[in-house]
Amino acid sequence: MPAGRDTRARFLRTTGQHASIEPDAFTDGSYVLSIGGAEQSHVNLVRPEEIFYEYLRRIGHLVDLAAPVGEPVRALHLGAGALTLARYIQASRPGSVQYAVELERELLDFVLRQLPLPEGTDLHTVTGDARESLARLDPELRFDVVILDIFSGPEAPAHLACSAFYREIRDRLSPSGVLIVNVGDEPGLTLVRSQVAAMREAMADVAAFAEAGMFEGRHPGNVILAGTQTPWPRDWTAELTARGPHPAKVLAGLDLDPFAG
Repeated sequence: MPAGRDTRARFLRTTGQHASIEPDAFTDGSYVLSIGGAEQSHVNLVRPEEIFYEYLRRIGHLVDLAAPVGEPVRALHLGAGALTLARYIQASRPGSVQYAVELERELLDFVLRQLPLPEGTDLHTVTGDARESLARLDPELRFDVVILDIFSGPEAPAHLACSAFYREIRDRLSPSGVLIVNVGDEPGLTLVRSQVAAMREAMADVAAFAEAGMFEGRHPGNVILAGTQTPWPRDWTAELTARGPHPAKVLAGLDLDPFAG
């Protein structure tokens, strides 16, 4: 923990859980955010461009493809966590303007106090429900990237895991903007299937990106869904597969049809 900073856990009133931030014993300058005793986020303050969790690295690779290398973007994070991806975007795309929506006011305050953002980060924080907060943002705002990282498995809030919400997000995207959704799911991938179908109702095209074995539906894990407003770029499939983490697999078009129900 940075010297002189409050290291106590913080009580989160909305969920009734405690959040804590502890140093990563294996990586200097890195910290782990836990909520309710479960690891939730990992932050490398020294090298924010290095992302530890595999599913977040996959999201980072999609952000890399959303605009030319190094070009600033306007990004919206629905679900803030430890702001790992906001730090990554600032490191890889200086000058980006970012918004982060988090339901837990205490969590945002705690994270920003314990793990300050890199100098120059232009981040606007919003406390509240993701859908309600989206509606309250300046209606003129358009985003190049929207990252939804809120729900998993049967606990997914129905008002967020639906095509109506995805259409609302689509309407806030720039013409080439990309919607990225992290879906944590159980064996059988019931939530993944429902979200592929819901996103297809809202977006022009949808692809799924994950560790190759996840698509067999035999174990729990994360699948990253990407919605585009034009046909899915074929070169993105090859690029994402090559970037990993390995083994990586991307499904789009007819290959994704078995997961759209």
